[in-house]
Amino acid sequence: MYKITVEKSFSAAHTLPAHPGKCRNLHGHNWRVRATVAAARLDGQGMVLDFSVLKKALAEICEQLDHRMLNEAPLLQDTVPTAENLCRLIHGELSRRVADARVSVARVQIWETPDNCAEFTPDEEGK
Repeated sequence: MYKITVEKSFSAAHTLPAHPGKCRNLHGHNWRVRATVAAARLDGQGMVLDFSVLKKALAEICEQLDHRMLNEAPLLQDTVPTAENLCRLIHGELSRRVADARVSVARVQIWETPDNCAEFTPDEEGK
């Protein structure tokens, strides 16, 4: 399996209303997203996907979240804006934007802080 990975950052605030600690209060993060796509075979140019295509897709998604209150962002609708949920939602958005049947989104990771990361990897049976 061949894989490529790109990263993008954005800044946004959120609240976790049901959280028992201070995260229930309004607070912000400098989020960092890492997205990996995979393909069993390379295209005619010897690539999984052109890096610029993946970068553009991830940038468009992050632009919808940048400098937003995530609890009110249309992309999240009625979803609690945890790092885990953001990973899943970004995975879904990237999957819709990558228009190559050979390529699948293998993993999305998101850091709230330099030390805290969540990850979404699709279930093999769910492909």
